[in-house]
Amino acid sequence: MPRSISLSIQNGKKKKMMSFSFNLIVVLIVWLSFVPIGVLAAERQTHERHEQKKLRFAPNGEFKILQVADMHYANGKSTSCLDVLPSQVRGCSDLNTSAFIHRMILAERPHLIVFTGDNIFGFDATDAAKSLNAAFAPAIESNIPWTAVLGNHDQESTLSREGVMKHIVGLKNTLSRVNPLNVELIDGFGNYNLEVGGVQGSSFENKSVLNLYFLDSGDYSTVPSIPGYGWIKASQQFWFQRASSKLRRAYDSKPQAQKGPAPALAYFHIPLPEFASFDSSNFTGVKQEGISSASVNSGFFTTMVEAGDVKAVFTGHDHLNDFCGELTGIQLCYAGGFGYHAYGKAGWSRRSRVVVATLEKLEKGGWGGVKSIKTWKRLDDQHLTAIDGQALWSKRSSGSRR
Repeated sequence: MPRSISLSIQNGKKKKMMSFSFNLIVVLIVWLSFVPIGVLAAERQTHERHEQKKLRFAPNGEFKILQVADMHYANGKSTSCLDVLPSQVRGCSDLNTSAFIHRMILAERPHLIVFTGDNIFGFDATDAAKSLNAAFAPAIESNIPWTAVLGNHDQESTLSREGVMKHIVGLKNTLSRVNPLNVELIDGFGNYNLEVGGVQGSSFENKSVLNLYFLDSGDYSTVPSIPGYGWIKASQQFWFQRASSKLRRAYDSKPQAQKGPAPALAYFHIPLPEFASFDSSNFTGVKQEGISSASVNSGFFTTMVEAGDVKAVFTGHDHLNDFCGELTGIQLCYAGGFGYHAYGKAGWSRRSRVVVATLEKLEKGGWGGVKSIKTWKRLDDQHLTAIDGQALWSKRSSGSRR
């Protein structure tokens, strides 16, 4: 082939490649122009906030969580209370719910506050954003880190389910996330996990010794042939399995390599069908209504058993149940109804659940991994009476776990 023709062909190829590269850059610029800057900034700010607000055990070797279930907040002072004694009706409103949160924060001084869904009662909330702001205000003002998941009523006002979770993520002091980072396909909104590091200055300070999972249990079934409530889908369980495996590998690795996974807790709104496995002889607390789980079993309980790290599950939804019962090594716990605009039972106090994980004291001094997990409830009565204290899990000296 003549040299002139060869050079001509090469130049033509270069021009085509340059043209292709230019067009690709143009397409990328156009695509990026349609991505809201606010969304990108919000994701970046959320990640930075999580880095700054790293959870860890206190110097006394404890980590305390306050669970608030079913606030059903609506419009504040103008929203009346439900199912209270006649002597309590006058002046009773959403503000009683806020006051209860304040009292619990002052009494328990938790390291994390977890709201497990039906944070607002959408049907009665005129403006979802305002109701959410007011509902979470006590937690925000306390400067204590807090998280939230969605229930089946949060999206029934002026924001979609996704909109509610995005609004929550934008509030001060929250560690909530819309969904896991770098996970594109997952059902629902509000699936994420948090790691709790050991005591600062200890050999476990850079290791997650307690893991927390938060999941969206849905609202209502979207399958016409399946009635009733939603459930934790396969995509969420796949994410949970991968997160659990990753955390286990990190816990098993140096420094301070451990055997087996660090204990974990799971929080979501709608109870699993397995909550119906108990009777009054094998749980602590009360069962005053049926178990309103999904009408199908999606297998998430089995998924957790197989993973081996979750020691207790905490839900809301059924306000008149507040029991904990153990099944196949996992404690299944209700918190009991918290909010005053939620249905309840006159004369049966609104309540909240507290969970405390305690680290093992090492022989050479300092703190090790989690030794025990305990729980109790407090009633919104004159003395914030503590009831039903129980051990949920403990690490045996032989290294086995129950």
